[in-house]
Amino acid sequence: MAMKIALTGIKPTGILHIGNYFGAIKPALALAERYDARYFIADYHALNMMKERDALRSSILEIAAGWLAAGLDPEKVVFYRQSSVPETFELATILSAFAAKGLLNRAHAYKSVVQANIEKGADADAGINMGLFTYPVLMAADIVLFDADVVPVGRDQTQHVEMAQDIAQAFNFNYKKELLKIPQAAVEEDVAVVPGLDGRKMSKSYGNTIPLFAPEKELRKLIMRIVTNSQPVEEPKDPDSSQVFALYRLFASPQEREAFAARLRAGGMGWGEAKEELFQVVNRTLTPIRGRFCAFISEPERLTRILDEGAEKARALAKVTLTRLREAIGITLC
Repeated sequence: MAMKIALTGIKPTGILHIGNYFGAIKPALALAERYDARYFIADYHALNMMKERDALRSSILEIAAGWLAAGLDPEKVVFYRQSSVPETFELATILSAFAAKGLLNRAHAYKSVVQANIEKGADADAGINMGLFTYPVLMAADIVLFDADVVPVGRDQTQHVEMAQDIAQAFNFNYKKELLKIPQAAVEEDVAVVPGLDGRKMSKSYGNTIPLFAPEKELRKLIMRIVTNSQPVEEPKDPDSSQVFALYRLFASPQEREAFAARLRAGGMGWGEAKEELFQVVNRTLTPIRGRFCAFISEPERLTRILDEGAEKARALAKVTLTRLREAIGITLC
């Protein structure tokens, strides 16, 4: 029996941080153990927000290097740039004929911008481009082109998969045949919520992140900036309410976690010492990942070659789908 297919899109925007690593990268890479996994860098999706040429190019390479450094094995999975698979954009054109405008009107990303415009008294569609509005159609094409069974998403992102389902079902209904596989959202319920430097969820929008590939000195400085309370050294501390411990437990072994929690509860360890302990376990984990990232990012030609080789695999799969669909709709190559 063939393995089911999992597909993950990676938008090349911003520097990867440890929240990304535990919240997205590790869970997505774990899927490769259970599924025939495909990972793509969604560079055309990023174009909606990032229109500076060199910044986009650098971000694509940094994201590729980051995922490879974190453990993605291009020999075992399909890893490619969205822009290197033109079949995606042909399928998006086909699917646009089956995507109701009313459906696209309900997309969260579009609605949030419209609402923000209305609240400030601007035209409802001010600053909205068609890339943003038709984002769900292109995403649907990304997914159904590769017969994806599951798409790992956060609970707040399930709408993307639901809209892909709606569009694929409309296509299948029209041709009275199951031409497109209906994908399912894979929501990881136990994905870690990583606290940032200020205690809120780690997020670039809050400016409270710890970059995944920060040099050792910068990493230590950032960890020392973590906000803590003013409890004196001798006072017992509750590990369950401590963001220092919340971060520590992500990197430490079970035995280390137990010992660290016991020391906090017993008193006698100040937050400065606790942060130093945290730095040691974080740096231990990130040092080899940082080293692999530096090696990959120093060889852009190697990164490009890996992505191009992945695109060849992806295009071979995509052409099968497009041939099937072209025949169904009556547009075939001579």
